[in-house]
Amino acid sequence: MNHEYEKARIAALESLDILDTSPSEQLDELTKTVQEEFNAKTCLVSLVAEDRQWFKSRQCMDATETPRNISFCTYAIAEEEYLIVPDAKADKLFANNPLVTGNPFIRAYAGAILRNKDGYELGTLCLLFDEPRSFTAPEIESLKQHARSAEAIIFSDF
Repeated sequence: MNHEYEKARIAALESLDILDTSPSEQLDELTKTVQEEFNAKTCLVSLVAEDRQWFKSRQCMDATETPRNISFCTYAIAEEEYLIVPDAKADKLFANNPLVTGNPFIRAYAGAILRNKDGYELGTLCLLFDEPRSFTAPEIESLKQHARSAEAIIFSDF
């Protein structure tokens, strides 16, 4: 992303006044459903701010945020629709990432982009697994549909 676009993306995120707000019951219900559907270790609604990713909703994750420079979601929002990492230990980009080599020991990742009405990539609905995992086309479509539901909740509340 170019610098001007990133500035506008961050401004769009900050204009929501969503960072560091209380959990959302609707988003928590959604992430729990998605976690169960995919049998994932963790499911998150992650919002990518300037220097961190902050979790608006989280299932089975104690941390409320991580530094952006180690965030899988930073890479996901640079994609068209989603990012799939079937085996993070075997991926050159992520093999030495502290989230792979240490807690939460991510082995597989799937994240679908969350966009605002202007098309800015604000974050992801993402799944973390502690074992390598591939994803079928129908599973990817389901994750993308759940991301649309997360967007609807976020933008109806903020």
